[in-house]
Amino acid sequence: MVVLSAVLFQEADSAPPPGGGLRIAGWATASIAWATGAHDGVIAGRMYGRRQARVVLNVVDVSLERAPAPDRWGVGFRIEPIAGSNAAVVRAAGLNLGRDADLWQAYVAINLPSGRRSTLEFKAGKMATLMGVEGFEDFRNPAFDVGPQDIFLEPFSETGVQFQIKSGLEAQLRVSQGWDRVTDNNSGKTVTVRIALSPEAPTSIALLGYTGPEQDRTTARKRSGAELIVSRRISPRVGSWLQLDYGQENRLGSPSAVATWHAAGLWLTYGLSRSAGIGFRGDYVCDCDGARTSSGLGFPFHTGQRLIGLTATLNLRRGAHLLFRPELRYDRATLPVFAGRSWQLTGAMAASYIL
Repeated sequence: MVVLSAVLFQEADSAPPPGGGLRIAGWATASIAWATGAHDGVIAGRMYGRRQARVVLNVVDVSLERAPAPDRWGVGFRIEPIAGSNAAVVRAAGLNLGRDADLWQAYVAINLPSGRRSTLEFKAGKMATLMGVEGFEDFRNPAFDVGPQDIFLEPFSETGVQFQIKSGLEAQLRVSQGWDRVTDNNSGKTVTVRIALSPEAPTSIALLGYTGPEQDRTTARKRSGAELIVSRRISPRVGSWLQLDYGQENRLGSPSAVATWHAAGLWLTYGLSRSAGIGFRGDYVCDCDGARTSSGLGFPFHTGQRLIGLTATLNLRRGAHLLFRPELRYDRATLPVFAGRSWQLTGAMAASYIL
């Protein structure tokens, strides 16, 4: 996952202290949303703001982290339990702490210095995905509610092992049980490789590829894909991110038939002041064969659709800990998936408290 280092406004550094210090952090977010396409109280295609006209406690997140020292042998860990309605969506199979609770991350990290300017880090446990511009920490994203690329084309978390090397560029190799799984559903593993580099100071590029069997009790049908993320700080006030995705998966019952999807997303941020900023997102997703969005998060069963979305978010910080986010979003689909219509307009308000 590309970290949004260019935030909408200046804020305190959230990186864990180097050299083995213990850090406790967290945040809580609550929201309310209204949409023209809601049906039976559910806003189709949403993850965080999916309840119509209801005040929702989205998440309470508390993390305890000890980062290994970067310049010598060291051991660290991260434990991050969460509660709230978001946990019901991102919860990994095989770990049941209740409908609205989850252990978002829990891993051990070992740092292995391999030179004056390079380090090798090993992690084992449950970790957040390596994919995507948008992350689970909603207060760090340009928009409050995440887009369809994050929801439908990426895992939320993976459980396995990861090797990471930093030496001019950053490279990660992760072997996991599969997307959003603590226990495996077959005898295969999913492999993800990510490489990131910064050719110049305001620009970073990340290329990621993955492959592995994700369907129950079979390794014959694999899910594979690639992702490209380019981020650039255009000016001290303006940041931008581009994310391109392609994926495919063998269909059930026919190993020769392949379902495909592709997508593009563009994010822009503009800092109005030290305490206010605007975030814009435009996204396009072609779920060309219905493999990713059919029967998911309020969408009906279908055999293929295209989605287009535009989102504008005002980010207002009050003091060191409070963040308010009014948001307006427009979605259009090639099928009448929004309560019988092909378009949907959504308004939302979110408030976060950040430790």
